[in-house]
Amino acid sequence: MPPRKPGTLLPVETEILDVALSILRSGDTTFHGFGIAQSMREQRESRSLTAHGTLYKALARLEEFGFLSSRWEDAAAVDGRPRRRLYELTSRGANIAERARAGRAAGPHPRPASKPA
Repeated sequence: MPPRKPGTLLPVETEILDVALSILRSGDTTFHGFGIAQSMREQRESRSLTAHGTLYKALARLEEFGFLSSRWEDAAAVDGRPRRRLYELTSRGANIAERARAGRAAGPHPRPASKPA
């Protein structure tokens, strides 16, 4: 696969940002990897998520780009399970997600009618 152009997002990354924006709008400020994978599958019937490795690599890239921030959850919240990494959509990530939504809502641009020969 050729390297991608700077500033472009993969479909899975755009989808993660969109779901993260939905989570934020529902009142939750943080999410964890497994939770976002579930949301992507349930709400969007996502086909772009092929493995959890794909998800976590995409989350890391989005954090690298400054669209997400993350931290380990408090040890007190663990209750016998491993700690989870909690992600949060940054204002920059929310802006990107909003623009992507607006672009999808606008739909494809109509082509000008061709002139009859």
